[in-house]
Amino acid sequence: MSAELDHPVIVFDGICVLCSRWVDFILRHDRSGCFRLAAMQGTQGRALLLAHGLSPDDPSSFLLVDGGHGYSDTDAIARVLDRLGGRWRAAASALRLVPRRLRDPVYRWLARHRYRLFGKRQQCRLPEPEQAWRFID
Repeated sequence: MSAELDHPVIVFDGICVLCSRWVDFILRHDRSGCFRLAAMQGTQGRALLLAHGLSPDDPSSFLLVDGGHGYSDTDAIARVLDRLGGRWRAAASALRLVPRRLRDPVYRWLARHRYRLFGKRQQCRLPEPEQAWRFID
């Protein structure tokens, strides 16, 4: 897991359509290639979830591993947006204006119902060849 030490890693659900759109957003806006991506269905993604106290079999949290620390839910989203800079940094600031005790339950509800609301793929999202270096596993 050397990539975990060198770059922040976003663990995502590879069969979730909403999560795949989030990955597309990261790939489009992270022009410097800061983030690495790991599907929770892969060996590394599963290991990162377990190492940070999250269940890989029932993931209702988004995980960002940065500098060895795990961040979940809306704190993780805000940290990702911050790192993207520009208007995304402003979006992170706006997100943080909402108290965590209000924003995290909304996020968790959405995460629990993501397949029903947005759909589910039959297999894990595969990277385009030119983006494969961004993915772990």
